[in-house]
Amino acid sequence: MWTVDPIMGVLHPLGHHAMETAMTFVLSKVLWFIVNPGNALLLSLLLGLALLMAGWRRSGRFFTGVAVLGFVLVTVLPVGKLMQVLEDRFPPVAELPGHIDGIVVLGGSVSLEVSEKRGQVAFGGYAERLTTFVTLARRYPDAKLVFTGGSGALTLTDVREADVAKQLMAELGLDVGRVVFERNARNTHDNAVFAKRAADPQPNETWLLITSAFHMPRAVGCFRQAGWDIVPYPVDFTTSGKKGFSLGFHLSGGLNALGDALHEYIGLAAYYLMDRTDTLFPGPRA
Repeated sequence: MWTVDPIMGVLHPLGHHAMETAMTFVLSKVLWFIVNPGNALLLSLLLGLALLMAGWRRSGRFFTGVAVLGFVLVTVLPVGKLMQVLEDRFPPVAELPGHIDGIVVLGGSVSLEVSEKRGQVAFGGYAERLTTFVTLARRYPDAKLVFTGGSGALTLTDVREADVAKQLMAELGLDVGRVVFERNARNTHDNAVFAKRAADPQPNETWLLITSAFHMPRAVGCFRQAGWDIVPYPVDFTTSGKKGFSLGFHLSGGLNALGDALHEYIGLAAYYLMDRTDTLFPGPRA
């Protein structure tokens, strides 16, 4: 098997490490489909109903009850607090330094399939990553700029987010000739490794890292592990930071918050075990 070097575009044999990385990527997608809270609860409900119809009443009632209880708890309990813990790890930047050498922004903001089929940029979420990047690029006209993002999907891998982001930035009036578009990263680990190769940051340079606040701990951990002590600039906050708990009634909101938070916690644990981050829960430097 063969692969293309993400920076030089040279064809190389797909070695053991590359094959292991590819398998890890596929496995992560499959496992997340199963453990995603919404999917898991729905599968439990369907299994319970199927068992009841087959006459396995005790097992059917158990799985159906687990699903119903799960949906109720997600609807009522403040599961968003799990997201707040992640977002509070790196607070908003109160004041930027006077000089910035460069800015890196992670992908994950656009829907590749919709953008490709409709012929125009379609956000899938986390739009503040790109809008903040454009704003800061204008504020620091001499800063180097890097966008890193390829395809994080198992299918439609020929459509890359960097290409869609380039179209959007051009439409917003940014000189895309200033931006290095890294288009092969498929996950946060790749973002850090490939962005560093593309940017070639020097030890005395100050670079900003833009990504969603809940994702910043894992992203910072990956960049530090790659040998790049970059300055975090979290955006796209979804929680107010308010202390205390309050019950609510919002099924879809609860599932989304729980899903995003659980995805990050699992990602933090997995990346630490795979030696892709420097600590289990990266935070600001002391």
